[in-house]
Amino acid sequence: QVSLVESGGGLVRAGDSLTLSCKPWGRTYETRAMAWFRQAPGKRREFVAAIAMKAGQEYYGESVKGRGTISRDYATTTISLLINDLKPEETATYFCAADPPFHERDWSSTFWGTWGQGIQVTVSP
Repeated sequence: QVSLVESGGGLVRAGDSLTLSCKPWGRTYETRAMAWFRQAPGKRREFVAAIAMKAGQEYYGESVKGRGTISRDYATTTISLLINDLKPEETATYFCAADPPFHERDWSSTFWGTWGQGIQVTVSP
């Protein structure tokens, strides 16, 4: 099974922008889509964004619509997530996911087959 590695997290201030990246570790492989989720302490894992790797269709959770941009490099199975105007309540561990559920309508669920270990993003007031 492939491992996914997230990068780009850290400490930012409210109103700042941040770009996260995710790629498979050790080898390239094919996945129909990839996504970002986040989980704050004591809360459920929340869908942030997803992208179809070949065609590039983008999907966003309500909390980042208009502020987030997900992009992909199909050749390297790499995705990035840019979030503008970050808010303190977006402090969370951000997870990359691959191997999506069969139906696109389920891509906002957590039923993805492969997950990264997560990376911390802290937004200070």
